[in-house]
This record gives sequence, C-alpha cells and structure tokens, in this order.
Amino acid sequence: MFDRLREDIQSVFDRDPAARTSFEVLTTYPGLHAVMAHRLAHWFWRHNMKWLGRVVSNTARWLTGIEIHPGATIGRRFFIDHGMGVVIGETAVIGDDCTLYHGVTLGGTTWEKGKRHPTLGRDVVVGAGAKVLGPIDIGDGARIGSNAVVVKPVPANATVVGIPGRLVERRSEKDNAHREKLARKMGFDAYGATQDAPDPVANAINCMLDHVHVLETKMSRMCEVLKSMGYTDEEVDLPELTSCEIVSTAEELHKLGGEDEARKEGDG
Repeated sequence: MFDRLREDIQSVFDRDPAARTSFEVLTTYPGLHAVMAHRLAHWFWRHNMKWLGRVVSNTARWLTGIEIHPGATIGRRFFIDHGMGVVIGETAVIGDDCTLYHGVTLGGTTWEKGKRHPTLGRDVVVGAGAKVLGPIDIGDGARIGSNAVVVKPVPANATVVGIPGRLVERRSEKDNAHREKLARKMGFDAYGATQDAPDPVANAINCMLDHVHVLETKMSRMCEVLKSMGYTDEEVDLPELTSCEIVSTAEELHKLGGEDEARKEGDG
C-alpha cells in the first residue's frame, strides 16, 4: 500500500514541474486524492460491497471534482493533473503510467450491460477536455490532443487530434520536397505544420495541392500537343497568387516580422 503511494507521489514529480515537496503533493493534489480514494472504492467493489464503493467514490467526487466509478480498473503510477471535471466510467481500463488532464471523459456510448468504456494502454496521455468514448482500445504510448473526440481505436504511439479524432501522420522527406517546390512555384506555403505536431488541416491542403500539381502537369502537356498540331490561342495571364502563410503562434509572427525586415534591408 505504501509502496503504491510512494509511486503515485513520485509520478507527480515526474510529470508536474510545479510540485515541490512530498507533503505538498500529498495534501493539496486532488488528482492524487481521487486515485487514493478510488483504490479503496475499488476494493469494496471487488469484494461485493458495492454500496460502500459508491459512497467512497461519491465522496471523493464531492471533494475533488473527479468522478471515477469504483468498477474502473486503474494501473500503477496513474496521474490526473488539475483534475476538475474528469469522468471515468465503470468498465474503463487504464494501464500503467497514464496521464489525464482536466475535463477528460472516458465514457460509454450505449446503455446496454457489458464493456462500454475505453481501454487505455501503457503511457497514454489524454489532453484537457478530450472525450474518449465507447469500448475502444487506445494503444501504448498514444497521445490524444486537447478537446479531441475519439470514438475509434487508436494504434500504439499515434497522435489523435480534432473532432472527430483523426490520426496525425508524418510525411516522408520525398513528399515534403516536391510539395515545397510546388509551394514556391505557386507563391503559397501551406506546410506550416511542425514535425512535432502536424496539422490535419494543413495535411488536407497538402492533398489538394498534390491534386493541383497533377492537373497542372496534364494541362501543360495537353497545351503542348495542341500547339504542335497548329492550334493557337491568346496567352492568358493568370492572376498572381500573393505569398501567405498559416500563422498560429506569437513566435511565428515574430519570425515573419524578422524576415520582412531582413527582406527590406536586402532591397535597400
């Protein structure tokens, strides 16, 4: 029992830089209190003292703002950061070393008996406000972004963002090279997603740019064939696409501002 408590306290130090002392963690962290209460409630639940389990669970909910059904199965070193508004359903299973942030729901999608809630593997992180719904499996090491709504299984070490949740895929260097070349040609840069957290919206734009690239190549070949057959037509000047970039952070704004200043100095 005390070994598990020491593990839980150490897991707070490992994942929360604001933690200072073990006494502070033990007395002021609602996530730790909720996990401690759940262990007692779960013991009552497994030993067929379900009413007592619900009483302990409801008391912990009132004190911490975290609702964990006593029937849920939780592994070692489980950490709930901040915690307010977290809901974990009866048949949820959480592996070792998982982390949940405030507003997370591990919920069900049916009123029927049986397995209704998600199963999280080891080392899963679920961001603030995310909803993981239904009897789905979340693989080891998966990351679920804040406010994502996940209703389908997630493979190991994958990252899911958005509503509904979509897997974030990394592109190969070859794909990036030809897309950057096309972007420079068009005067438009849609590849603002970082390698750490690719943007699914930017990925969709990338796919459209790929399609435009193929169409442009085919149209150029068709025009060449028509000209070789003697067809002539007036040259049409297409409107120039001004350079633009998807900017999402103050750092990127500062970077763009610095580039503009350097460009002006170079022109001067």
